Amino acid sequence: MTASTIDRATFDALREAAGAEFVVELVDTFAEEAPGMLAELRRALAANDAETFRRAAHSLKSNGSTFGALAFAAMARELELGGLASVASRGDERLEALEGEYARVLAALKALRHA
Repeated sequence: MTASTIDRATFDALREAAGAEFVVELVDTFAEEAPGMLAELRRALAANDAETFRRAAHSLKSNGSTFGALAFAAMARELELGGLASVASRGDERLEALEGEYARVLAALKALRHA
């Protein structure tokens, strides 16, 4: 799971640059904040709030990229660039897919943070 979910070279470079202890803090912060950002995407979709939707997708994309969660980051980028219209036209399947990928990313990061 970890190898396909997290790009190990990116994760290892982050650990080398920031330090192992700080990476553990980053993972913990991501685990605490990402569910709120995912919920914000849903709230913004329901409220037809394009700017909030874009900002939440951007934040998730950036966080995913930082950790090497390349598929997660790409999915969030598509939401960021496509905006509300891209999701509204296809229902919430893209949000569900992002939430599913988040669960895989979180499990992989928790496994890697002390590896």
